Amino acid sequence: MSEVLVLAETTAAGVRKPTLELLTAARALGEPAAVVFGDASDQVVSQLAEYGATKVYAVGAPEMQEFLSLPKAEAVVQIAQASNPVAILVTSGPEGKDVAARVAVRLNAGIIPDATTVSLDGDTVSAVQTVFAGRFQATSQVLRGPAVVTMRPNATSAEAAPASAGVESVDVSVSDGAKGAKVDSREPKVSTGRPELTDAAMVVAGGRGVGSEEGFGVIEKTADALGAAVGASRTVTDQHWAPHELQVGQTGKTVAPSLYLAAGISGAIQHRAGMQSSKTIVVVNKDAKAPLFQIADFGVVGDLHAVLPALVDEVAKRKG
Repeated sequence: MSEVLVLAETTAAGVRKPTLELLTAARALGEPAAVVFGDASDQVVSQLAEYGATKVYAVGAPEMQEFLSLPKAEAVVQIAQASNPVAILVTSGPEGKDVAARVAVRLNAGIIPDATTVSLDGDTVSAVQTVFAGRFQATSQVLRGPAVVTMRPNATSAEAAPASAGVESVDVSVSDGAKGAKVDSREPKVSTGRPELTDAAMVVAGGRGVGSEEGFGVIEKTADALGAAVGASRTVTDQHWAPHELQVGQTGKTVAPSLYLAAGISGAIQHRAGMQSSKTIVVVNKDAKAPLFQIADFGVVGDLHAVLPALVDEVAKRKG
């Protein structure tokens, strides 16, 4: 079977969940081979192998951390030219899409962004992707070169398939052109104790209906009660009621959790583009004609400041 390159995302705690989802999806195309930028520790290799990686390409060159995404793209291109994979899978996100686009250009290959599933028909890679701000789904095929596919987090359930993964250290040549912007410093993100927004199985998001920065607190309390991540509409982040990193939508982050609870969000197309792939959508809004009700699985017409505290109380009772 041909290799399928999977670009791994790691943290100090190990391999990020979207990477495990990519490894699961990759098994439908061939033998998953993970590309790790930086230290491929025993813990990281073990996790990758648990989810089907049969090989780990360890790219330890310091340029992978010292500069932006260009050295990573060049490393993937060099690995792909040597291994001739059937596909290259990347998590959809700012850096992932940047790397994927550069890799596709360098390899003269087709690219499919924002895929939710991938499959192999003979030698041709197909993928279902969301298009036109998430309003439609299209099935696309890559007809030239290794298929470069960016996949949405939570689109695939991560399923273990233990394998034995060998580690291959890769020496890459990084061009001067890839060193145009250098990372001077890094500051660890302060943990809130909540799941990462794009990785979370549940998201509670608030919109203009929260009324104020203080009013947004009910969104956070509800999320904490459910063990969910916190999201927000663009109006909320523009008003500085919540950080911009929590914005869900066309100009924010794209999520596809098992549960998306939207409170006080009317549902403009820009917001729906970032969350309508969620498996179950629950909407709380005083306006019965709010557009978001059109795609909701469940809806409550009411004041979020009355509905959500009641939900928090009920969750506490059931946990007790």
